[in-house]
Amino acid sequence: MSEMDMYGVDEEEEEFYEAIRILLMAIQAVIYVLYDLVLSIPDESISRPLTRRPVTSNGYIYMNKILDGDPYIFREVYRMYPDVFRKLCVIIKEKTPLRNTRHICVEEMLATFLLVVGQNNRYSEPRMIFERSHFTVSRSFNKILKALNTIAPEFMAKPPPPDTTPPNIRESTRFYPFFKDCIEAIDGTHIPATVVGREVSRYRNRHGKISQNVLAACNFDLQFIYVLSGWEGSAHDSKVLNDAISRRNGLKVPAGKYYLGDCGFPNRRRFLAPFRGTRYHLKDFCGGEGNHPVNAVELFNLRHASLRNVIERIFGIFKSRFTIFKSAPPFPYKTQAELVLACAGLHNFLRQECRSDEFPPEPEDDPVENEEDNFQWDDFQTQEQQRDNANQWRMSIANQMWAEAQANANNVNNDNEESDHEGEE
Repeated sequence: MSEMDMYGVDEEEEEFYEAIRILLMAIQAVIYVLYDLVLSIPDESISRPLTRRPVTSNGYIYMNKILDGDPYIFREVYRMYPDVFRKLCVIIKEKTPLRNTRHICVEEMLATFLLVVGQNNRYSEPRMIFERSHFTVSRSFNKILKALNTIAPEFMAKPPPPDTTPPNIRESTRFYPFFKDCIEAIDGTHIPATVVGREVSRYRNRHGKISQNVLAACNFDLQFIYVLSGWEGSAHDSKVLNDAISRRNGLKVPAGKYYLGDCGFPNRRRFLAPFRGTRYHLKDFCGGEGNHPVNAVELFNLRHASLRNVIERIFGIFKSRFTIFKSAPPFPYKTQAELVLACAGLHNFLRQECRSDEFPPEPEDDPVENEEDNFQWDDFQTQEQQRDNANQWRMSIANQMWAEAQANANNVNNDNEESDHEGEE
């Protein structure tokens, strides 16, 4: 290598090392500036922009006070009596993972939940009572909701044995033997819902309101046996029923038995519906002698409505006890559907623990007679065959019912005539 080439290499190395030296000096200067900046900060704690409530024991104190107070006031506020409340807390602790936390007991969590669903209060009311933050109240509410949904299946009533007839039917000459194979009643109800986004139209029901369509089956003791929530308000009852019976753990109908349904359901051997195009609702037969049934079809509809009225009553009591369902709950839609199931199980628990404690039922909207008939049950029968067989079976029940009513009326008239003759003699 020539002397000139060596000189060029040395010059490049000197420039490289000079650039590194300047860069290190700049880094050192930045470090000195940051160090001086840190030293200039006063030695004080940084205040949080959000105020936090101090942790208190007011929840424990309040719950102990109100549980030992007037039971009727407690029932009015929390929808059950103190002894039933305590028992429910024990069940939650035994059958779910929910436990007391360091600062909040299960009793306070349950009271928070009941204030929201029973009084239709928002989180502001529990926040003031228990002096908790919005986040703490929301967390307590969701913990209890999850716990109640865990034990709700255990609270659901069991269907009667296949070889028995419910006492309400067996002990009434109006219903027995005509409805001897009936086990329960079934119906759908609409609960106001909060839905956002482009799918709002799917949840708009026939009244133009946003709702979820809830299908329920109940026994004649005013207890839920099956509840399916979450369907859009625009869904027809028969479509919801199709979904219920097709689920793995869905609605089951024992062989030879059937449910009573209204005109929103197609008439089938396992779902007995009333005659369409004639009087059906109980109020249609009230108001004097002129409103009595005049033929077999009307008599069948009257007794069918009288027996199926239990499902209307349970919906009325359910919505009266849990007033949150009077308006759209401000929760995600999934939470709204879960809320129905949790409260249905809670209703059954309260029915079992305090049978005489009933809230005044609220009237349900009259169902619309819909001729839509897309219900499917037996694969080996066509829709038309199912409908014809069920209609013939229903007509035979109506004729038997009318024949017995006419015979009883003739017997009464004969007895009256005999009494009149004896009086004249």
